[in-house]
Amino acid sequence: MVGVSKAFPGVRALERVDFRVEAGEVHALLGENGAGKSTLIKIMTGALRGDEGEIRLDGRPVEIGAPGQARALGIGTVYQEVNLIPTMSVTKNLTLGRQPRRFGLIAWREARRLARARLKRLKIDIDVERPLGSYSVAIQQLVAIARALEDDTRVLVLDEPTASLDANETELLFGIMRNLKRRGIAMVFITHFIDQVYQIADCISVLRNGRLVGSAATADLPPLKLISLMLGRELERTEERLAAGASTARGEPIVVAEGVGRRRLMAPFDLSIRPGEVVGLAGLLGSGRTEVAKLIFGAVRPDCGRLEVGGAPMTTHSPGQSLRRGMAFCPEDRKAEGLIGELTVRENIILALQTKRGWLRRLSHDEQEELAQKMIKALAIATPDADKQVGQLSGGNQQKVVLARALVSDPRILILDEPTRGIDVGAHAEIVALIRSLCAQGLALLVASSELDELVAVSDRIAVLRDRRKIGEIESREITRENVIRTIAGAKA
Repeated sequence: MVGVSKAFPGVRALERVDFRVEAGEVHALLGENGAGKSTLIKIMTGALRGDEGEIRLDGRPVEIGAPGQARALGIGTVYQEVNLIPTMSVTKNLTLGRQPRRFGLIAWREARRLARARLKRLKIDIDVERPLGSYSVAIQQLVAIARALEDDTRVLVLDEPTASLDANETELLFGIMRNLKRRGIAMVFITHFIDQVYQIADCISVLRNGRLVGSAATADLPPLKLISLMLGRELERTEERLAAGASTARGEPIVVAEGVGRRRLMAPFDLSIRPGEVVGLAGLLGSGRTEVAKLIFGAVRPDCGRLEVGGAPMTTHSPGQSLRRGMAFCPEDRKAEGLIGELTVRENIILALQTKRGWLRRLSHDEQEELAQKMIKALAIATPDADKQVGQLSGGNQQKVVLARALVSDPRILILDEPTRGIDVGAHAEIVALIRSLCAQGLALLVASSELDELVAVSDRIAVLRDRRKIGEIESREITRENVIRTIAGAKA
């Protein structure tokens, strides 16, 4: 791909990107959210047309205007979410849309033979008559690869193929990929797991803000340099934190997690938070920040470990129980998980408190209005009145409503997942200031953020995550941008 550019209304998604993949090579394509990975892959596979640039196959320019054209040229794609039908048999999934026919009818005996032959090429031996959904996620992923591989496949795009796999299943997939390499198939490997890149990839290309910022053989790109490329700055000395030494943390931990985790989602971790303390969660996209936040709040139920809140164990871990025990949670995706766009500002603000009280103790309209007005004033939410639909507010004001809903429930522990994502500079500064003031009032805060400068400014302690594991903690005055990046990369702070 040479000089590829793509723009959407108000966004320059790709800016003259060059991307080269050799036969028999695993080429990792990396970058944070919004870097341009998905757009580049969609152009490569015919789901989008680029505005500029060209695609060459064996040095010859080719036109790829639709996914069917990409497949005809030997470019196959396997998406992160298994794009097959779990209630249908393996045979039907592998031959769907291309079933062999005899006298106008589907020849199922031949279809089963073809299905077995496709799986045999990947050294997979399973019952092709069983429903696909009866197999593990790893087997479903391998069946998706088998479907994507035609006899003439030359390039295979793997989009987050290990996202739902455990270590053993990942190694099984890597064995298949090594076999495909020996057959001369080029693979584009998109992942957020840095350790896996160094296990399987021959080359690495890094996108940031729609531009190619680095491309090199894996052996020539050490983890520290790779992390710096992805995050956008070379390592540099940073000034002392604004909050350094100003922690108001006191007493025994109010939250204690010991060995809390969930298989396929997050490795068991230990974490504690004291009243008045801000604990940050740092790591690249996909490192497990959101997973830790949801496991502690109960939005995802752990399958191992022990969680204690206020000195008492959480026996039935759920969001409702967490609210009643004094926790509140502001999720990363405010539109899908944080707000009900069709409801008013007032109705959204009182949701958590009403859940905490129970539906037998209904808040009256006057009580709702009083609480809503108090929060609108305290957080400077720009709305003509409390009865405006929340979906009609700006992103920054929607984020303030999510915060208001959490605060009105009078929590002792507040979990913020990407509290400043997608908001303007003014709202960003207001929310960072709010985090500091809440800490000063004795609230325990857990803040997950991709903004390293934000975490460095507000955190008393930072837990560092990589590849869905907690790999370290950075204490107090040791918190600098440089130390966080070094820890993510695996170097000592």
